Amino acid sequence: MQTELSLRTSHPARWLTVTALFMAMNIGLSSFGIPVPGGHFYLNDIVIAAAAILLDPLGAFMVGGVGAFLGDFFFYPAPMFVSLVTHGLQAVVISLCVGRASEDRKKSAAIVGVLLGGIIMVVGYSLGRAFLYSTPEYALLKLPYQILQAAVGAVAAVILCFRCGLRQQFHRILFRA
Repeated sequence: MQTELSLRTSHPARWLTVTALFMAMNIGLSSFGIPVPGGHFYLNDIVIAAAAILLDPLGAFMVGGVGAFLGDFFFYPAPMFVSLVTHGLQAVVISLCVGRASEDRKKSAAIVGVLLGGIIMVVGYSLGRAFLYSTPEYALLKLPYQILQAAVGAVAAVILCFRCGLRQQFHRILFRA
């Protein structure tokens, strides 16, 4: 299978289109959430992790960081810079883990990547909330939901990409001549 990085260089219009599509999905899922104590529970981590498994690090950053930034900018701007850094770093780490693995180790690399990305997201948002709202108590109140959000995103992305065959279909469609 061709690498995710070669998509950007060999088919830049396809790369840009897919990146923009995933970014739009991230913005859409950032626009509404399930109300929980201390805020909302969002499902955009599924899109961020799945896109990071499928795309190169630049595309992953655009989807994760810039997509979450724009979603916050349009709907709730206070944490938009926290989202840019946290989700951007989360997506880049996942993409690097998957991209550097051999073809027979992609699934285990994706599992390691989404676990590391989930930790980055939970820690980043906890620190960001404590700083942004000047109270560690608020960050602690939201912590269980952040962990749940990261876990749901990680598990769903790995299932979609490997168990449901999204990764194979992605490569089959995008890398054809």
